[in-house]
Amino acid sequence: MSALSLDPRTARLVQAFEGLRPESLPALMALYAADARFKDPFNDVRGAAAIERIFSHMFEVLIAPRFTVTETVTEGAQAVIVWDFEFLREAGGTPRRIHGSSLLRFDTEGRVSLHRDYWDAAEELYEKLPVIGALMRWLRRRLQTPPLGSA
Repeated sequence: MSALSLDPRTARLVQAFEGLRPESLPALMALYAADARFKDPFNDVRGAAAIERIFSHMFEVLIAPRFTVTETVTEGAQAVIVWDFEFLREAGGTPRRIHGSSLLRFDTEGRVSLHRDYWDAAEELYEKLPVIGALMRWLRRRLQTPPLGSA
């Protein structure tokens, strides 16, 4: 997505997410307030270090994760970005795609103070599992980010 016509705060985030790599995490985290909150279907954390750990964990458990932002709306101190998240669970595996959106709130310095992801875990993940019970528990454990300080 071209970031030229976007609100500068939103444009920086779109660029950071679409180019996200393990080595670019510090640049992404520089766009977040120190006490920012992040919530998605698997996590609810506060603080830049905890948010960074979620994205680090993503690179540990998924192959070639990539965000593509398809739409943005910014109004005042809030933005919504609509995205597709593509990844592989294992080498040679079936490519997966999750379609979702994020509500972002900016502080007075233009940094993200709230990042809330919305996507349907049941539709995007669980329904694709052949044996729901055991695999759902395994998947939830696998996707859940370990607490800070655990390896």
